[in-house]
Amino acid sequence: MGLPLENDWCDVVGDEFEEPYYQQLRTFLKEEYETKKIYPSMYDLFNALHITSFANTKVVILGQDPYHGPGQAHGLSFSVQPGVSIPPSLRNIFKELESDLGCPAPENGNLTSWAEQGVLLLNTVLSVQEGTPASHQNKGWERFTDQVIRSLNQKEDPVVFLLWGKHAAAKAQMVDEKHCIITTSHPSPFAAHRGFFGSRPFSQANEFLRSNGIKEVRWCLQKADQ
Repeated sequence: MGLPLENDWCDVVGDEFEEPYYQQLRTFLKEEYETKKIYPSMYDLFNALHITSFANTKVVILGQDPYHGPGQAHGLSFSVQPGVSIPPSLRNIFKELESDLGCPAPENGNLTSWAEQGVLLLNTVLSVQEGTPASHQNKGWERFTDQVIRSLNQKEDPVVFLLWGKHAAAKAQMVDEKHCIITTSHPSPFAAHRGFFGSRPFSQANEFLRSNGIKEVRWCLQKADQ
């Protein structure tokens, strides 16, 4: 289901595809894609890993499951395709980005340029039924993405983990102290005012990267696209 991993993630988590839990997940997904409207496209399921290699990962932004509206999800957490209305959580991310670094709000919500710089935009569940959030939870995806997180924890170079909301923050227990863990409330309209706004995650991430001799992320999307 989905394209095979084409980069170094194959060596890192490729064995997971042979595990019984993943075979069960694959069977479930095959039927779901054949009988229901599932997002993202099966060819975009592993986009986060395809675009951001294991070796290049320097920041992780952890989402929960993909957007469940038409045309939104394309395999990167919080990101939407150009031409799609920017969802409220992503709007709040852009508000904090402007407050933190002065980056003007971009014209669209495509975060591919972040992914290309080493920001792994990972959801803990990689698929969802249209209009039904959390519909693919507890089917096996969590075990797979937990292994992704554990693998990143073993990296020699330290990684920044931006964990927004209780669901993401629960993954901090898998991460050693040598890495940078920044936890806040979720950027959704229901929670952003409880700690996300004013948390300055982007400048904090760059400060940590810089202090460890790692190239900073160009968070301003316009600058990154120039």
